Amino acid sequence: MPPNQRSKHLKPVRLLLALLVLAGAWMGFCCVVPPSMKHVKSPRRGRVYNNCVAIVYSKHYQMSMGGLERLHSFDIRKYARIYLKLNTAGLLRPEDVFVPEAVTEAEILLVHTRKFLMSLKDSPTVARYLEAPVVAPVPNALVDAAILNAFRYSTGGTILAGRLALKHGIAINIGGGYHHAKPDAGEGFCIYADMPIAIRVLQKDRLIRRAMVIDLDVHQGNGTAVCFAGDDSVFTFSMHQGDIYPIPKESSDLDIELQSGTDDRKFLKILRKGLGDAIDRARPDIVFLQAGCDTLKGDPLASLAMSLEGIVQRDAMVIDECVQRNLPVAMVLGGGYSKQAWEVQYASIERTLKKYGITGGRPPHPRRNPTGKEKLYTK
Repeated sequence: MPPNQRSKHLKPVRLLLALLVLAGAWMGFCCVVPPSMKHVKSPRRGRVYNNCVAIVYSKHYQMSMGGLERLHSFDIRKYARIYLKLNTAGLLRPEDVFVPEAVTEAEILLVHTRKFLMSLKDSPTVARYLEAPVVAPVPNALVDAAILNAFRYSTGGTILAGRLALKHGIAINIGGGYHHAKPDAGEGFCIYADMPIAIRVLQKDRLIRRAMVIDLDVHQGNGTAVCFAGDDSVFTFSMHQGDIYPIPKESSDLDIELQSGTDDRKFLKILRKGLGDAIDRARPDIVFLQAGCDTLKGDPLASLAMSLEGIVQRDAMVIDECVQRNLPVAMVLGGGYSKQAWEVQYASIERTLKKYGITGGRPPHPRRNPTGKEKLYTK
C-alpha cells in the first residue's frame, strides 16, 4: 500500500484509538468512589429508625458508561445525590442503610418471560427499551455490566423494601419504580418491573396475599397494569396526566387522569377524595407507593404544576394514611426529569424520617460538607 494511502487508512484507526483512550480516562475520572459510597456496596443489614422506618440503597444503583449515560433525559445520579444529602445532613450514616442484593433470574421470571430475558442480550433492543439510541452499538457485555446490573440491584432494593415494610411499617428504596416495564418488554427507561416482581416474591414466600400499587408518577403505570391484568390479588391505582405518554393507556383497577396545569390544590384535593376508598377496595396487606416527582412544575416531559411542597404533601398523605391503618408501605422513587427532581424526593424522604423515624425530628448525627470526591461522584 502506498504511504499516502496507508496514512489515509490509519487515520480512522488512530481516531478510534484516541477516542478509546479518552473514554478510558474519562471513565477512570468519573469512577472515583468516595468512602461513603464504598460503605453501601456489599449487601448487609442497616438500622431501622424508631423501629419504624428503613432506608434501602446501593452504590450499584449508579450507572456509568464513561459519561454516555448523561445523554439520557433521566438523571441516574439523583439516587446518589439523595443518599449523599441524607448523609451530609446528619440524617443517616452509611451503616444505617440496608444494602440489597441484586434480583435473581428466578425472581425476575415470576413476572417476565424468558424470551424477554434473552432480548436483553441484544444491545439495540436494550437501547429501544431505554429510549437511548447511543446504547445500540455498545458491546452487550458492557451494557449488562454498566446498565442492566444497576436495574437488577435497584429491583433487589424494591424487594428488600417490601420485606422491611412488612416487618417495621415504612421502607424507602432510593431507586426503583420502573412502572413501564411489561412481562415481555421494557419501555420508557424501564427494564425490570420491580414492584410486580417484589409483590410476586412476597406472595410466593407467603408473606402477603393481597397488595396495592399507588402510582403518583406523572405518567401512567402502564406496565404495572399489564403485569397484574385480571389478577384480583393486586389492586393498581394510577393518577397521572392524561394527554401524554403512554398513549394509548392501559387499564389499571383505578385510573385518574389529570389535566395539563394541575397544581397542588387540585392534585391534593383529588387524591384526598379518592385515596381512602381506593385502599378500602384494595384490602391490601402492603402498599407500594410509586412516588415519581415528574409532576413538578417545569418538568421537561410533562406539564403539571406541582411545587416541591405539594409533592411532599402528596407523599405524606399516602404514608400517613397507611400508618393510620397500620398498613405497611414501601416507597420507590420513579420518574423526575428536572434538575430539581432529586431535591424534591430528598425533601419527601426527610419529612418521613423526621416524622416517624427520628425522635424530636432532629438529625441524630453531625452535619458535614460533602468531600471533593463526593461532589465529583454525584455531579
